[in-house]
Amino acid sequence: MVTAGTRGDGMRRANLSLVLRTVHREGPRSRAALTEATGLNRSTIADLVGELQRGGLVIERASDTQGRVGRPSPIVAPDPRVVAVAANPEVDALDLAAIALDGTILVRERLDQRALLTPERTAEIIAERLAAWRHGPLADARITGVGIAVPGPVRASDGLVREAPHLGWIDAPLSQLVTDATALPAHVGNDAALGALAEYLFGAARGAHDVVYLNGGASGIGGAVIVGGTPLGGAGGYAGEFGQNRPGIVDIADRRAADGVLEDEVSRAHLLAAAALDGGDDAALARALASIPDVSEVDRQRRILATALANAANVLNPAVIVLGGFLAVLAARDLAGLDAAVRAQTIPACAEGLRLAVAELGEDRLLVGAAEAVFEAALFPAR
Repeated sequence: MVTAGTRGDGMRRANLSLVLRTVHREGPRSRAALTEATGLNRSTIADLVGELQRGGLVIERASDTQGRVGRPSPIVAPDPRVVAVAANPEVDALDLAAIALDGTILVRERLDQRALLTPERTAEIIAERLAAWRHGPLADARITGVGIAVPGPVRASDGLVREAPHLGWIDAPLSQLVTDATALPAHVGNDAALGALAEYLFGAARGAHDVVYLNGGASGIGGAVIVGGTPLGGAGGYAGEFGQNRPGIVDIADRRAADGVLEDEVSRAHLLAAAALDGGDDAALARALASIPDVSEVDRQRRILATALANAANVLNPAVIVLGGFLAVLAARDLAGLDAAVRAQTIPACAEGLRLAVAELGEDRLLVGAAEAVFEAALFPAR
């Protein structure tokens, strides 16, 4: 944790956090570059870097700028031994990873599940795999906590999973269960909100300040909104449930569920059926869809998705809309075509400067977001 010792050191704590955030989110920097990026003077940067280094949060290495006149400034980088464990329980699998503070994914596993995971079983598996990793790839790691991306609304105040309907969870105290099982701090968040955070910081929405993110998973469609660089949580932390909106369907023949919501109509299960697959990850789904002769189901879902995205653009006026999971599979088949369909239903003012993108972090996006929640809580003081 970033600390500064005694009462009255709030400014120093903030400066330590600023330096650590910069190298974590922007990548390794020389001391000179940190001076420029933070606005702090050279001696202050040297002092802060020294404290972070003593705390095991950053490392310094020699500059690779050879042949230049003058003394090279050392490169400051996050210490890769600082690690967060991340998990994403779904109806068909539990994805797990250990992600270092420098962004390296040290280990990643997908554990297919034949039966629905319970909160208790989820905590148990996380603890089992973590124990195994401690004797292998994480033998030298400093593990700061566990982050869990859950497909359902999560209460912001305490991380209680209010409902994960496809998993059958209601008011699940997952954070406490995982902490009890691992003896580590646990941070639980909505999967789409964490995916949005990951893409905003490190992926397709990097540099944008107003973002709409839709995540398509085995449990359905979730969403998140970032406004002015700040996640939009809502009164209880449940904002962004785009999948529960009633979709606009022009052609009645496109409807598959009477009075269905968006995730009933734009559905991974329907795509798997069209591709004659029993399951698998998004890469397998993309390969299978690319080989089928009848793409009517794909086209149907793209039409409905385009209307949903246009509605989001008209209401929120984002700079970028990012699609993850199976929605990225749908979009990537013809991103320009989907973009045109969205713009055709978006008022011109909101369409100006709008960019449609697929998640750059791919199937790691939710795990990266879950790890970031751990780092945010463990390493950075409240701003």
